[in-house]
Amino acid sequence: MTWNYVLILSALASLPFASASPVDARQAPPFSTSVSTISGPPTHTFPTSQPHTPFSGTPSTTGALTATSVGTGIVEASAISPAETTYHADGKLHNAEPAPYVPAGGVGTNGSIPVYNAKSDFDYESLALALYQEWIELDLFNDGLRRFSAQDFKDAGLNAADRDLIAFMAEQEVGHATLISNMLGAQAPQQCQYNYPYTNVKEFLDFCQKLTRFGESGVYGFLAHLDSREAATLLTQSITTEARQQMIFRQFQGLFPMPVWFEVGVPQSWAWTLLAPYISSCPINQTRLVWQNFPALRILNQPSLSGANASNASNATGLNSTMGGGNTLGPGVNVAKAGSSNSTSWNSDAGALVTPNKYTPLSFPGRSVALQWGTPGKPVGPNNSYVTSTQAGSPKYVAWVSQLNVTYTPLNVSGNRGYTTQPDLETFQGDPAINGTMFIAITDSDPFLTPFNLSMINPHVVAGPALYQAG
Repeated sequence: MTWNYVLILSALASLPFASASPVDARQAPPFSTSVSTISGPPTHTFPTSQPHTPFSGTPSTTGALTATSVGTGIVEASAISPAETTYHADGKLHNAEPAPYVPAGGVGTNGSIPVYNAKSDFDYESLALALYQEWIELDLFNDGLRRFSAQDFKDAGLNAADRDLIAFMAEQEVGHATLISNMLGAQAPQQCQYNYPYTNVKEFLDFCQKLTRFGESGVYGFLAHLDSREAATLLTQSITTEARQQMIFRQFQGLFPMPVWFEVGVPQSWAWTLLAPYISSCPINQTRLVWQNFPALRILNQPSLSGANASNASNATGLNSTMGGGNTLGPGVNVAKAGSSNSTSWNSDAGALVTPNKYTPLSFPGRSVALQWGTPGKPVGPNNSYVTSTQAGSPKYVAWVSQLNVTYTPLNVSGNRGYTTQPDLETFQGDPAINGTMFIAITDSDPFLTPFNLSMINPHVVAGPALYQAG
């Protein structure tokens, strides 16, 4: 990042906050005192209208970005470093304070000037992935508003104010994309062209809810690992906004807005696997990513609000069953089919009910989940220039990744199809771990992993992840 960007970000700290909300806080109320307006730095430019069709050309390059030499793999340490457990956590101060009211320790608290840039390949590739995500959200929110009429939204239970809120979310993405572009510099990825699976408003809302889920979780997965604490600080301030977007889309669907105690984080390759299939093409010389694309995973009986597939009627009880009938639109995000009509019992005049009188349970422990997965070697992503791959062995387990937990259930396999059973466990007492919009993947083994080292699961992933709508 250039010093110009550093100076801009430093100057922003001294400016008064100005609202960009639909109700502009800068409008002068009665008896106000006039103040001078200070304009902020310009936002990044982007196309306002573009095709939304699959890529049909020939890729000029294939495969993920790679270095000249690649190691054989990362091996987990055999023991915990003694330094990790030496601090005596007794509530006392054990070192001299560098200043009054300042405890010893911390990073970036010694008066050094912050530089908001990438400080390693890991930083750059992680921030670039986040920027790809911000760009698609900007296009997605606008596309839904362009594609469907006000009456279509009204039939789905959303009024004009709800549509204005979606439009404001698109404005938020302009800011997010500008922020990350500034941190990355001249070679930052640009906005691409996209291809979406939804055909009506309900499917649009479902896709938005799930895309913001893996966008949020994909950042949580790498945020604490960034070498640039400065970049992590700014990214935290944007991803908390995305968390609110995800919650709003859940409310638009009539789902309980926040059914978990902890939000899950996933590795970058998981987020890229879910995102890439919806990118049709990107500009020439677009910055490429290093992250892996795993074979796709489809949940054939995805839980949803429509029909009987929240009940035992959707249970696949064996490999010879109908396996749910394929009630989802494509793999990965597994958007649930909403039928040809948007009609709903919601109050159309009031918009989507924020708190329905009763929530429909979507899944339950012991539910049989029918799965189908692809094979490696399939072209995906921008210009079909990335290729799915796996280093794993034979499929044996389904990994359920939610909140603070990674747990495994046996996979019953027949070719590239199989089924497993939704597990029953708690994060803490009173908090079912399998809840909300969460992640599953097919693995060849069941390694013990926790949130901070979850990326160690990647060599064991046969296919996935897929988003499972547990509640």
